[in-house]
Amino acid sequence: MNFFGIIPIRLFDLLEIAVVAYALYKLYMWMRGTLAVSILVGLMALYLVQFLVDATGMKILQAMFGSLSEIYVLAVIIIFQQEIRRVLLLLGQNPLLRRFITSHAHDEMITEAVSAVETMSKTRTGALIVFKRSTGLRSFIETGESLQAKVSRDLVVSLFWSQNPLHDGAVIISNGRVEAARCILPVSSSQKLSPQLGLRHRAAVGLTEETDAFVVVVSEETGGISAVENGVLHACLSLDELQTRLTDALSASSTADR
Repeated sequence: MNFFGIIPIRLFDLLEIAVVAYALYKLYMWMRGTLAVSILVGLMALYLVQFLVDATGMKILQAMFGSLSEIYVLAVIIIFQQEIRRVLLLLGQNPLLRRFITSHAHDEMITEAVSAVETMSKTRTGALIVFKRSTGLRSFIETGESLQAKVSRDLVVSLFWSQNPLHDGAVIISNGRVEAARCILPVSSSQKLSPQLGLRHRAAVGLTEETDAFVVVVSEETGGISAVENGVLHACLSLDELQTRLTDALSASSTADR
């Protein structure tokens, strides 16, 4: 069809425009509240200046921008490496592969973990528990003390007991076993997070911005339970809500690994 009888437009062109607009919108939503948005605006302004320089035929400036354009792609990859990694992680999680079937070992591990969270919530014991999914966490596991122990309520609770030398940092659970304790996680610098959030919550968000791990946080001040996934924090969860989210997360992970 023709647009005002001048510009021919196919239905496929309209579909392509819609896809690009949606992709740009999702990209903005992923980066909203971070420094990446300001940097992106700066790059767009620089590109606009280059367009005006080319349109007006300014030879010297054209030569300058021509030399800079050769490193644009590399600069974008370096500047937006965290956002690119996060986008690739989300694309790699195919929702069609999600299943709600878990093995007996998974069920038992989830039950023990949720029971530990319940105990720590009642006693207001601060906790940071990481559940590995498809992304490897070896670099974070190596920052802590290796345990290689079966997940149990008593073990998890004792690890976060304030008199235990391993209580600081995170406990990482992988393949149904406690891999390590006192692990150091990256802290999120997202401006979308409430300034009231403590270091545990920011570390949970920071790890899930870089990996597809599922993280559970118990607040030391309130005993509140939070779950963090894909950089999004879900606060004030009930035990049933936590168990459902954890089961879904680990079920999807185990199904995708098959």
